[in-house]
Amino acid sequence: MRILVVEDDNRVAEALAGALRRNGYDVQRAANAAQALNAPPVDLVLLDLGLPDRDGIEVCRELRARGGVPVIAVTARGGEPDRVRGLRSGADDYVVKPFGTAELLARIEAVLRRSMKHPTHQDRPLTLDGLEIDLAQRTV
Repeated sequence: MRILVVEDDNRVAEALAGALRRNGYDVQRAANAAQALNAPPVDLVLLDLGLPDRDGIEVCRELRARGGVPVIAVTARGGEPDRVRGLRSGADDYVVKPFGTAELLARIEAVLRRSMKHPTHQDRPLTLDGLEIDLAQRTV
């Protein structure tokens, strides 16, 4: 699984990336909003909301508008209004600094579990009189 760590504090980013790598994740890093929004596709984003070039809430909204990548806000903004704003902007979870690594890893696992696509009957091709219709691929 590929995780993008969006964090402008290099010490925090290094510690977080190291813990994630030790737990089997492929980690990419971004130090600001511009790098985050131009990063290659990932399976999950850990997003600091206090970025130097743009508010993390806006970045979260833009990531959501682009697709369904799960986002966990990881921030020092711990008040209830901040948490509500973060979740309403599209974050799948919200973790307040300082946090424990074990808790963050458990939250990552939970968000990834919920975000994994489960096959449905609509994902399987339909066959009628020798004609196969694949709704997921949009082919006949």
